[in-house]
Amino acid sequence: MGKKPSLLMVIVFLLFFIAILGGCMFFLKIDPHLPILLALIVTIIWGRLLGFSYKSLEGALIKGIQGGVAPLLILMLVGAVIAVWMMSGTVPTLLYFGVQLLTPEWFAISALTVCILVSTFTGSAFTTVGSVGVAIMGVGIALGVPAPLAAGAVVCGACFGDKMSPLSDTTNFAPAVAGEQLFAHIKHLMWTTVPALFITYLLFFIIGGQQSGQPSDLAGLLEALKASFTISWLTLLSPLLVVLLAMLRLPVLPVLVAGIVSGLLLTVVVQQESSLAYMLTVLQSGFEGTTGNELLDGILNAGGIQSMMWSVSLVLLALALGGVIQHIGFIEALFANMKKLLAKRGHLIASTALASIGTNAVTGEQYLSILLPGSFFKRYYEQAGLAPKNLSRTLEDAGTLVNPLIPWGVSGAFFAQTLGVSVLEYAPFAFFLILSPLLTVAFGYLGIGIAPLDKNKQKSV
Repeated sequence: MGKKPSLLMVIVFLLFFIAILGGCMFFLKIDPHLPILLALIVTIIWGRLLGFSYKSLEGALIKGIQGGVAPLLILMLVGAVIAVWMMSGTVPTLLYFGVQLLTPEWFAISALTVCILVSTFTGSAFTTVGSVGVAIMGVGIALGVPAPLAAGAVVCGACFGDKMSPLSDTTNFAPAVAGEQLFAHIKHLMWTTVPALFITYLLFFIIGGQQSGQPSDLAGLLEALKASFTISWLTLLSPLLVVLLAMLRLPVLPVLVAGIVSGLLLTVVVQQESSLAYMLTVLQSGFEGTTGNELLDGILNAGGIQSMMWSVSLVLLALALGGVIQHIGFIEALFANMKKLLAKRGHLIASTALASIGTNAVTGEQYLSILLPGSFFKRYYEQAGLAPKNLSRTLEDAGTLVNPLIPWGVSGAFFAQTLGVSVLEYAPFAFFLILSPLLTVAFGYLGIGIAPLDKNKQKSV
């Protein structure tokens, strides 16, 4: 077993990590894969210098990847779902009616509201983005709404359920780590959720009022849709089935498989497509069609398992890096030097938020950003006389909601690939995700919505 890194080593590594990622992404304009791979190699060398065996470091690398196998499978299945819903006419039908019902001025608010409803019922941002999110993006593009704005509204609405729905994994995980009851946690989240959501709606209302342009060939787009697909409400049965199964709390992977199978059946029944080879090719490589409308082709030609490989490879590298970093004690070394800041309420909550954000940035893993800071800071909240729901709320606001803002994060990579908009492009419009951690830190210093530890609970600790 090697020795633990010092705070100076941690700071040097953080500066290196920021420099290599920032330099490559902002100045060289290249994808984050190679910078993260370089950081992984440097981290392994660093671990060897600290005395860790290569075998243990390799084991930590593999363990880090193993923790993300389920999300990687979800990524690939969502790619297949998108392709089959293009082929079956599900997305074309939603697009056909959506461009007639929505206007550019109200698009962002409508997209936000629809995604909030779906994510609350399903408890899954991935399911929301991979189903209605894709269709909403198509409607937005057809209406001439800027793609980053549309993606920002979709991501905000999808992540609302990830934070607030009792069906969400993270909504259950955060209070479990902090030692709080689920519904006490959800109720306490309202302190930051309500103002963050109100401001988000207000900002989308203001921005929406400035959106007035429509593509001149909107009528042509509708005609091309009718000519290329059978537009039918029956095609909506597949996404409705996915939402229903998710509401019943079935595991995500079987739910997505049900979406694929039902989509294939609808392709045969509604679109009269009988070629098995063609349908399997679409699942693998994505839907490719020629409607005669360039804008429409750009919207519909998407999906497939292969379309997710960019995100899968990025998440693999980030998970591997996170596993090695955790093994050599990077996170503990960083947290251990915060102890002097933890005596005061505001500093304690701010330190927790920064730790969650930092864990997200370094590991790209949402659950680690809840587990590691939550386990470390729990006793300090008890010592400060603060109820555990203060900790669980901070972990949710700065852990769950920050991951989609990290380009190499599991959520960030998935959302970017699925919606066709990079994290750096949609992040300025992800108001709900930005406001929530800011409010949780501000309220910590101001003493707003802070619950004291119950005297009886404090004695029993």
